[in-house]
Amino acid sequence: MNAPAASSRGPVRDLGRFLEIQNLGLNLPFALAFLVLAAGGLPSPVTVALVVIAFVAARNAGHSFNRYVDRRLDAANPRTERRALVTGRFAPRFALAFAAASAALLVVAAYLLNPLAFLLAPVALAIVLGYSYTKRVTTFTTAFLGLAEAVTPAAVYIAVRGTLPFDALWAVGGLLAWGTAFETVHSLGDVESDRALGLFSVPVRLGVPASVRLVPILHATALILLAVYGLAIHLDIAYFAGLLVVAGLAAWTDREFARRPTAARIPFERHFALGAIFLLGVLLAVFAPLGTGGFP
Repeated sequence: MNAPAASSRGPVRDLGRFLEIQNLGLNLPFALAFLVLAAGGLPSPVTVALVVIAFVAARNAGHSFNRYVDRRLDAANPRTERRALVTGRFAPRFALAFAAASAALLVVAAYLLNPLAFLLAPVALAIVLGYSYTKRVTTFTTAFLGLAEAVTPAAVYIAVRGTLPFDALWAVGGLLAWGTAFETVHSLGDVESDRALGLFSVPVRLGVPASVRLVPILHATALILLAVYGLAIHLDIAYFAGLLVVAGLAAWTDREFARRPTAARIPFERHFALGAIFLLGVLLAVFAPLGTGGFP
């Protein structure tokens, strides 16, 4: 297969496309939101820098390792057949080396944060790297990807406080349901390719109609758990107002998605807005409260 004309766009831009940097907005708002919540306000600049570095490093490690592991599967999928490792813009050994370097950067950032973060860094790496193999062995690969997102609030609390309070587990559960819903939507776009390649996913196992019905249930579960989390730490009403806006936009998106379940572009793009709204609600609750709520 010949490399596409886009290969002349330059190595920096090619690297950005390889890492899909433009998709950082899907998860980074949640990391920033829980960074503020864990700190009860604005953390120190050093903490912010180290948490963001660790977050981006973990994402890049998982992303580049997934490209390495899935390169032959990507070549057989029309949606992914133009990826850099398939077309030859980057060599497989580059992806593996980039994953290793990103993993090392995560470990260094965790070491500089606190001992517990350093101790648990291998666990985070096991999750973000391990998901690359799950589609080959289990239907619950979408839930495992949800787990990768659910690590965010736990990791941020540990990074900021050096401990994981019980109340934060409500947020972990919420992000697990939220991430599983998103990955279910995303996997519906690949359902035919996954079946042809003998891969596992919730849509392959349950079918498209049942998977479509599952998504709003997961979204509702996520929002309920995030609301319980907000109540547990006594957040201001602005936080709950933000959740209501997220709930409305998610319900509208799920309704449109049900009409065209294998066309995931609209719900994919809406998740950028959903994350941004959640972050805005958190920022208002912490820095510009509308009511009498506050941290205990």
